[in-house]
Amino acid sequence: MSKSTGWDRRLSVVADGKRLIGHAGAVLLRRCADRTGLTQALAKVLPSSTAAGWRERAGVLVQLAIAITLGAANLSEAEQLQLHHRPLFGSAASDSTARRTLSALDEATLIKIAKVRARVRRQVWSLLRLRPGGFPWLVVAGKRLTGWIVIDIDATIITAASKKAGAAVTFKKTFGFHPLAAWCANTTESLAMCLRPGNAGANTVADHIAVLTDALVQIPGSSAAKILIRVDGAGATHGLLEHLEALNTTRRTVRYTVGRKITEDDEKAIAKLPESAWETSVHQDGSLQEGYFIAELTGLNTREGWPEGMRLIVRRVKPTRRHLKKLTAFEKKTGWRYCITATNIRHLWGIAGSGHSQFLDVLHRSHAGVEDRVRTNKAMGLDNLPSASWEVNCGWMLAANLASDLGAWVRLLALHDIKGLADAEPETMRFRLYHLPARLADHARRRWLRIDATWPWAQAFTTCWQRLTALPTVT
Repeated sequence: MSKSTGWDRRLSVVADGKRLIGHAGAVLLRRCADRTGLTQALAKVLPSSTAAGWRERAGVLVQLAIAITLGAANLSEAEQLQLHHRPLFGSAASDSTARRTLSALDEATLIKIAKVRARVRRQVWSLLRLRPGGFPWLVVAGKRLTGWIVIDIDATIITAASKKAGAAVTFKKTFGFHPLAAWCANTTESLAMCLRPGNAGANTVADHIAVLTDALVQIPGSSAAKILIRVDGAGATHGLLEHLEALNTTRRTVRYTVGRKITEDDEKAIAKLPESAWETSVHQDGSLQEGYFIAELTGLNTREGWPEGMRLIVRRVKPTRRHLKKLTAFEKKTGWRYCITATNIRHLWGIAGSGHSQFLDVLHRSHAGVEDRVRTNKAMGLDNLPSASWEVNCGWMLAANLASDLGAWVRLLALHDIKGLADAEPETMRFRLYHLPARLADHARRRWLRIDATWPWAQAFTTCWQRLTALPTVT
């Protein structure tokens, strides 16, 4: 029998507190939504009314996005959180009101909301350029890609535990949905996302083009001159690559890197490479990656039908035990495992050495960061779609994307120089800032949200609030 430590001596737990606020970080997210102009802009395109009891749809959507950021997994949890926050934000929308709001988001309304998001993003990016250090340009292999906006496209699986509209058996033999999305690697924002049935194809050209088109609309015009698009092997289709090439204009340069499944023709071309053609790969920091080798395959594989000028970069590595069963006869013979990257990059304007095969290899490998975007988006509302209705789930996905943007904007605009928070993931933000409890007090004709001064991130919380408050108000 263990001896009591005495910590619970004379301790009673009661639920009779007053003016106590849990998840006080909601004020940071709402302040960000208001100061960037998101709330006001949504109010101009969503239904409004002066009828008694009406809930402004813009407020409903923004508060739902905030609830998702704080961890709500369904409309009922979002309602309970908003009921708790009534002393802060006023009367809460019921889960039925939220459901009606989401189900009413038809195609025309979604297009209007996309334009609203693009306008707000333009405002946010203009503010980012004014930060110390400026806009967050990507750094790859020690090279800063100044001026280049990087878009990563990837699909994922959202499983469903029950029958829902659009849910189907996926290529991974699970049951659910197969959405396709695009993220901005510079800012981690969710630019566009398309909900698709679970049996949707991984390399469907029309879906890739649709998502990419929506993503490009989100890029402010002043930043759209140099675009780099990265896709995994699902993007290695004639239709998508031809579309990417066609996006180049006199005012816009579009470059891409895509994975490519190796064929017998590729293996014949690889067999022609002399050993002297192989160079040691590099890490993301630019240091040599021993045991990994890169070579240029361009010109040795002459398959027709691919864009003119496309380059092929082949990478080889000794296979691990888990790869042994998947090796081709050629790979078993050579003792190496190969993968190929296709690209139209001869050089990235303004980036020295950007045309070298070593750099192109590491540039495409950094696309693996998109897995973090998928994971964090699932941590903010996309791990499970809460409704049996396709329309409501599409609306929920939009709210989750807004939540992703709000979380990114809070970090980029107000926490960019605070260690441990500038690149924090959702669970870290919740633990350190968003789920912080506070007491709401009235004093000197003002309301005061008081947080415990002994909390290690109390100063970060108040700094974030002050910085967001100092942002110019957008009307």
